[in-house]
Amino acid sequence: MTQTHGGPPPEAAPSSSRISLAREPGQGSTTAEADIPALADGVQLLGAAEGSGYREPPSLVRRADGQTLQLTRLLYLVLEATDGTNDLEGIARHVSQEYGRLVSADNVRTLMDSQLLPMGLLRLADGTQPEVKKSNPLLGLRFRYIVSDPERTRRITAPFAVLFNPLIVVAVTAAFLAACWWVLMVKGLGSATHEAFAQPALLLLILAVTILSAGFHEFGHAAATRRGGATPGAMGAGLYLLWPAFFTDVTDSYRLGRGGRIRTDLGGLYFNAIVAVVIMGLWWATGFDALLLVVVTQILQMVRQLIPLVKYDGYHILADATGVPDLFQRIKPTLLGILPWHWGNPESKLLKPWARAVVTAWVLVTVPVLLFSMVMMVLSLPRLLATGWAGVGKQQEALAASLASGDVLGVAVRALAMVVVAVPVLGVLYIVVRLLRQLVTGLWQKTRGKVAQRIVAMGAVGVLLAGLAWAWWPDGGTYRPVQAYERGTLGDATRAILPARDGGALRQGVAGRTVALWPAGAAKPTRENPQLSMVLVPAEEASPGTARGGKTASAAAPSWVFPFDRPAAPAADGNQALAVNTTDGSVKYSVAFALVWADDGGPVTTNNEAYAFASCSGCAAVAVGFQVVLVVGQTDVIVPQNLSAAANYNCLDCLTYALASQLVLTLNGPLDGDSKQQLEALWAQIAEYGRNIQNVPLSDIQSTLDRYKEQIAAIVKGSSASGGTSAATSPATNGPSGGPTPGPTSSLVQDGPSAPAEAPAPAATYMGTAPAAGNMEGGQPTSPVDDATPAPTSGTGTGETLAATPSSSAG
Repeated sequence: MTQTHGGPPPEAAPSSSRISLAREPGQGSTTAEADIPALADGVQLLGAAEGSGYREPPSLVRRADGQTLQLTRLLYLVLEATDGTNDLEGIARHVSQEYGRLVSADNVRTLMDSQLLPMGLLRLADGTQPEVKKSNPLLGLRFRYIVSDPERTRRITAPFAVLFNPLIVVAVTAAFLAACWWVLMVKGLGSATHEAFAQPALLLLILAVTILSAGFHEFGHAAATRRGGATPGAMGAGLYLLWPAFFTDVTDSYRLGRGGRIRTDLGGLYFNAIVAVVIMGLWWATGFDALLLVVVTQILQMVRQLIPLVKYDGYHILADATGVPDLFQRIKPTLLGILPWHWGNPESKLLKPWARAVVTAWVLVTVPVLLFSMVMMVLSLPRLLATGWAGVGKQQEALAASLASGDVLGVAVRALAMVVVAVPVLGVLYIVVRLLRQLVTGLWQKTRGKVAQRIVAMGAVGVLLAGLAWAWWPDGGTYRPVQAYERGTLGDATRAILPARDGGALRQGVAGRTVALWPAGAAKPTRENPQLSMVLVPAEEASPGTARGGKTASAAAPSWVFPFDRPAAPAADGNQALAVNTTDGSVKYSVAFALVWADDGGPVTTNNEAYAFASCSGCAAVAVGFQVVLVVGQTDVIVPQNLSAAANYNCLDCLTYALASQLVLTLNGPLDGDSKQQLEALWAQIAEYGRNIQNVPLSDIQSTLDRYKEQIAAIVKGSSASGGTSAATSPATNGPSGGPTPGPTSSLVQDGPSAPAEAPAPAATYMGTAPAAGNMEGGQPTSPVDDATPAPTSGTGTGETLAATPSSSAG
């Protein structure tokens, strides 16, 4: 909402239309009335402003065009005596008596010539009405269209004044707060949003109600003005900043006290609350959840109106609370008053101390925010234009489809969407052009007759235009529409125009360049059709020999340089093999075998993990995890996990291989003696294999472990105490682990397994293998690694997965 509260003094009328009352010496009067000045038609004297924040309250005068001006008491006394009967001498006597100081007729003539005539408050010497030009601030309302003249406004808003009865205000406020709490915190907006967007007719209805409620908002201002005893003026619509806006002329509220003016400012917000309460009643009667979106639109309107940075309701509330009618006029003197050499300037002491403190705080917040907003608006204009053009194009295609299918509601929605997309883009473009035009014309006028200053000013303008041309120059990405995957932060908007120059290094949170590898023959991603991928970025980069915090460390490479956290340590019943290699030309193995007995009836959630990570050249990291889980008796929850991961970072001609193989068996009872001895002997063989696995080609490890699992399952199934068995197989996710565990748990890490303890007979079987291999292009450092190839899925009852992390260049 934009209220018309008056504004800064209007610009002086052109010199050809200003005729001074003073005459050249020797000239005579052509008529007896030539020395009797008169007020211009429609001028109203409102008196001193009540509740003013000025040390000396200004006096208010309203012109016929509805603009209210602030005058000093001396000028107001001159107008007060200019009643069409007093000549200059009579006016001087009245002013001298009321002002307490001697004022001559020549003084009166000077004040009229230099102050009152340019403001359009007096008739010209020939009796005609003055021509005045209202101020045209950047943040003013434009393209006004009067919908209701003052007389009609007074008539149609009179019945609504009763709504400001204190009892009604309290009841509506309580109902509104309760509705907000229920809608936002209890009911929610999911069903309302789904219902509205599923039916275009409801969406159009919500939009129509929201627009009408914005007009009803203006009724609140007008009704509040009448409630205070003032008279509202015209109502209409215009364009404020980027969007259409309604307005109400409540300039007459200046004759009210501070409380009456603040009630006028809050009247629109109060009527938004009334709309929300009425909509809640309609929802209760009809059950249409989509109506709840109107409640949310009212809340959003109220929040937006309370922003005091531009001339919304919050701005006028602050202005009337401080008694400073036009805060924007106080920006320049406030900023100058902060400078030490201006502390004694009378202009900086016009306000009362508390009002000056509030206005200063407002200026210090508003000026940076508005300047930053304008700069970002200028820099982001190319992408905004491209986005708007693309949006209009998409809506046009949808509009054509709706027309072809005869969908009238779809046509209306698409046409409205095109307007909604185009309006803010055109608004930003208009503001940018107007800013540039005002800057150029303002500097040209201020340097009139000053050649040197004009040259400097125009040179600065030329530099500015050159900078804008550079920022807006089409270079392939400048006019790229905003994509759904972009974050859209302020930093992103800045880097879109001024990209960081860091030599192509890729750092977290900063745009940069890296090398991405894609399968041969695969379609490459584009800006319009991106593909999901993972980019590895170091969590912390440090120069060699420098430790965290800047302290000097040894030149040895750190053990962990990867852009992800180190895997967590395994749980008590878990098994983990972790191979990390950061040494060029070396091979690192990690082997973990485990046999786990679960005989307490508790949940079986054991993990088998294998992780192989490398960041070096001509190197390899191999992790092998093998786990057998024997579940004895009844267990309600059996959720084992088999995990493996193989990854490399900045790796050249390297290999990472992680294999996790897991076998889970359920048994009705313990194994018989023969089966127990067979299992012990087999596990000893498995342990010896694990101790010498570095000498085994990688291509043989998986198949060998699969054969061991089959032998274990056969031993368990052949036990006379099994009572019958059934087998179930399932593939596991990537991960290593390993080691037999007699009794509750037996494990082997690198050195081999322990002997198994007494084992029960099986009832069901789970076998899973999860290898993760990174087989890099290029030669490998040892013969076992040289023979490594991805192993295919094989073996009954064994699920297998294989993941590769190729790296033929640093990446």
